[in-house]
Amino acid sequence: MFAFKIYPNLQFYYLLIITIIRPKKYYFVFLLQFYIITFKLMLTKSHIKLITSLKQKKFRQQEQLFVVEGIKGINEFLNSSFELHILFSTETIFNAEMILISDKELQKISSLKSPNTAVAIFKIPKRTNTIAQGLVLALDDVRDPGNLGTIIRLCDWFGIKQLVCSNATVDCYNSKVVQATMGSLARIDIQYVDLEAYLKAYQEDVFGTFMDGNNIYLETLPNSGIIVMGNEANGISKTIEKRVTKKISIPRFGDVQATESLNVATATSIVLSEFKRFNG
Repeated sequence: MFAFKIYPNLQFYYLLIITIIRPKKYYFVFLLQFYIITFKLMLTKSHIKLITSLKQKKFRQQEQLFVVEGIKGINEFLNSSFELHILFSTETIFNAEMILISDKELQKISSLKSPNTAVAIFKIPKRTNTIAQGLVLALDDVRDPGNLGTIIRLCDWFGIKQLVCSNATVDCYNSKVVQATMGSLARIDIQYVDLEAYLKAYQEDVFGTFMDGNNIYLETLPNSGIIVMGNEANGISKTIEKRVTKKISIPRFGDVQATESLNVATATSIVLSEFKRFNG
């Protein structure tokens, strides 16, 4: 489990060869290089401290880093524009520099009950607020990490490129959100904004989901505009409701009709599906 097994450092190999040829002259240089590389490829206390700190939003923002776990999720980010900071793995299965660790060490740094092979830290990209184009999804204070993660996957599935979140919406780099996206986070443009001001400046229709809205299956749905989904407990806030130009609803078909509402991620899947179906 040494450096040269997984670390593509040509200087190391060069020193190894010339040390074999001329051991007296290059022995100490090689030894120093060996220790440097070996130290780089060890899980240290500072690594553990960093990974633990990134569970909190303030440290993610301070360090501009976030954690990804599991083979699929890590590969998705490695194949995207995201920049890798450091990668820890129990197996040499990634096309990237990594630190090879034991299963016991993986358990120390993983936040999962059943750790999945690897933990990686990626850099949070610098995002610039972009102008809404095509069909855009907006979230008004969605707080549950699982819901946000699922919604990001839905955006990926239905080809929604832009996701606009109110500042009170859960952080998309929260480890539970990242895990729930299954790598889709790497492909969606996500902005955190003053949602009221953002909608106020928007010139096209703003759709909002309400219990008393028009039946979505009877509406003429455009292929551009903003769709607003509300908070899990309170729905769309009164402030944001004022910016909605068209209210829509998902009708209940049950005989009893006792269910008060749908989960926000479930509702999002139905709404996005209908918009995409209508526009073929």
